Amino acid sequence: MPVMSGAEALRRPAARADRTPFGRLLRDWRNRRGLSQLDLALAVRTTQRHVSFIESGRASPSRDMILRLSAAMDIPLRQQNALLLAAGYAPVWRERDLSAPDLAMVATALDYMLAQHEPYPAFVVDRSWNLLRANRGAVSLTEFLLGPMPAQPAVEPVNLAIALMSPEGLRPFLSNWEEVAHYFLRGVQADAQADGAPETLALLNRLLALPDVAALTERAPPAEIQAPVLPMLFHQGDISLSMFTTIATLGTPRDVTLQEVRVECFFPMDEATRCAFRVWAGGP
Repeated sequence: MPVMSGAEALRRPAARADRTPFGRLLRDWRNRRGLSQLDLALAVRTTQRHVSFIESGRASPSRDMILRLSAAMDIPLRQQNALLLAAGYAPVWRERDLSAPDLAMVATALDYMLAQHEPYPAFVVDRSWNLLRANRGAVSLTEFLLGPMPAQPAVEPVNLAIALMSPEGLRPFLSNWEEVAHYFLRGVQADAQADGAPETLALLNRLLALPDVAALTERAPPAEIQAPVLPMLFHQGDISLSMFTTIATLGTPRDVTLQEVRVECFFPMDEATRCAFRVWAGGP
């Protein structure tokens, strides 16, 4: 039987421990955020040695330390729960449906925001751009472009990202599709890098598999940009609409679902677009 040297004996346990799920996740997040062990240690007021030991598995992190590390790296709540589970702790952050009774005040606030934005379109989506809610202005825009909504609801949730990028969706009606799609794709890529969620990566891969989308990653944005915001130029027949969008999130969320909620509101960029939405809403 071969005799192991002292140096090898010291290295072997660390190498085995380095393969612990928590150590791998922590190192992945630290690298994702571009932090050294010393940077992270200073941010959470501990030593580089302690961070190194936690990553290698030679030390077990406390629940409090995991939350401190997560806060320092701005890790989303869903992934904080994954870190806790990997270290053997129960998740801290709950994930509830927007229809849950204890989220009623938030649901009411979202409905209020959608209603106040009438007659212009507004959508509530999750982190993967699945449609959660929409106002009447959003329905008017969809019916103007795609025709009347089906009587039976879709089996799968409507995904606004797929609808925007797909030839079977809004792409044929978006005059500057390539410019909008380039910008949107960069946003999804940034989301996938920032949140590390399998769902976001899966969405990115679905988008890249659509016709002509992967080629957008090889192109640079226009050298000269005139407009202060990127317009979305929709057309159907002899009617054209010019809009820009804003995206709002909930402040200080303490629930996974609420952290991932986004409210996208469309605003008209010219009088013709304003008039079209007012007419569709039954106004003058």
